[in-house]
Amino acid sequence: MGNRRSAQIEAGMPTLVGVLGVVALCLWARSYFSPVDVKPRDLGLTLSHPTKVASAAGSSSAVSIPLPANSGSSQAVPNLPGDWSCFRGPGRDNIGPPGSTIASSIEDVHPVWQVGVGEGYASPCIKDGRVFLLDHDSSTEQDVLRCFALGTGTELWRTGYTAVVKRNHGISRTIPATDGKAVVALGPKCMLLCADVLTGKPKWQIDLVEKFGVTVPEWYAGQCPLIDGDKVIVATGGNSLFVAFNLETGKVVWQTPNPKGWAMTHCSIAPTAVGGDKSYVCCFNAGVAGISALNGKLLWETDKWTVNTATVPTPVPVGDGRIFLSGGYNAGALMIRVSKASPLWAVKEEFRLGPEVFGSDQQTPILFQNRLYGVRPGGELVCLDLNGKLLWTSGTAGRFGTAPYLIADGKIALLNDQGVLTIAEVSDKAYKPIGSKPVLKGPEAWGPMALAGNLLLVRDANTMACLRMGKA
Repeated sequence: MGNRRSAQIEAGMPTLVGVLGVVALCLWARSYFSPVDVKPRDLGLTLSHPTKVASAAGSSSAVSIPLPANSGSSQAVPNLPGDWSCFRGPGRDNIGPPGSTIASSIEDVHPVWQVGVGEGYASPCIKDGRVFLLDHDSSTEQDVLRCFALGTGTELWRTGYTAVVKRNHGISRTIPATDGKAVVALGPKCMLLCADVLTGKPKWQIDLVEKFGVTVPEWYAGQCPLIDGDKVIVATGGNSLFVAFNLETGKVVWQTPNPKGWAMTHCSIAPTAVGGDKSYVCCFNAGVAGISALNGKLLWETDKWTVNTATVPTPVPVGDGRIFLSGGYNAGALMIRVSKASPLWAVKEEFRLGPEVFGSDQQTPILFQNRLYGVRPGGELVCLDLNGKLLWTSGTAGRFGTAPYLIADGKIALLNDQGVLTIAEVSDKAYKPIGSKPVLKGPEAWGPMALAGNLLLVRDANTMACLRMGKA
């Protein structure tokens, strides 16, 4: 009898294991796709905060937040060399400008400072020795635009507004832009804020959901605003496809109609030119569009490129009207060619690549010397020619998850998800690693890096750090 009972239990074990497996999978899926409440994260101030008077949308007017006496905008800030003034740097190409330095030996990478930040993947921009970060303080339920001294990490000022945001794979994930006088940032729920770079005093603030009918993307806003001359450009979707704001006043300069009702994604705007005409290109939920940089007029659109779930990488113009598009979720990649025509410009599909050749979940590939460098699903760094031919992969020697990379000084710097920095030579012949070392504790070191001179800023989910490239 005992043997029979044991046999029955053993026979039922696979079913029990299967049921438990299904339950575990369901619980995982629920946690993966739903916002999760977590213990509020204090960003290090024990001061009183401004009274929160929220609008119906859960936001409030931006105000300056006092800092301890040993901080503040009154401190002298050395004007250190280097400029990473917006998403993907001053050339909007993720390539360090002349004077940028990447260490030739991994042993010559040295920590300078680090600060705690709110959970997320938002990354900084850098200008004139100042670092700007759009953060979120969950302990006070505020989005906070923060300014630090590049050389020391000292916080100089902080400006915030009420924003009730539940954690959903982090909270903040955008990068400010600055022209050296004003800094502009887009919050998780699409609040556009402009502040003075020296004091943090708010200049203007616009709720894009309220004013332009914007739909906040899944996992919150990921688009990084573009400053072009005296204008701020945002691919809003909603009531308008694109909107240009006056940088000084926030007043609308022009709007692009959106009759098809395309919605904002995590993709940021790529400036380009076709036949000498400057234009802006961005991916939306149902296609890709290009507009005139002069007046916002729609020049072309195509529904041949969409990404299921989340569109994140920015289009990469490669010259002669060609634009390289990539995405995750099995989207792969697509090369299109845009040419002038009437009434709308023509869009031709040149080639597609399956995700096994190239795609990108989060980061935007880099065009460098007529080659494309990027990390494909599975985490391998790859090099492609402009006809889509795969020239090499890093293979098992280098896997980087969905973390960021940039090129400067003849080298490519890459993080992996756990915060390990790898430096490799830039070559279209083979993957040529120089060395690797941990620079962050992790997890989720997904935020794009920023490089100013020989100082590299990196971050993981909770910490931002500054690294010096070169011998002490």
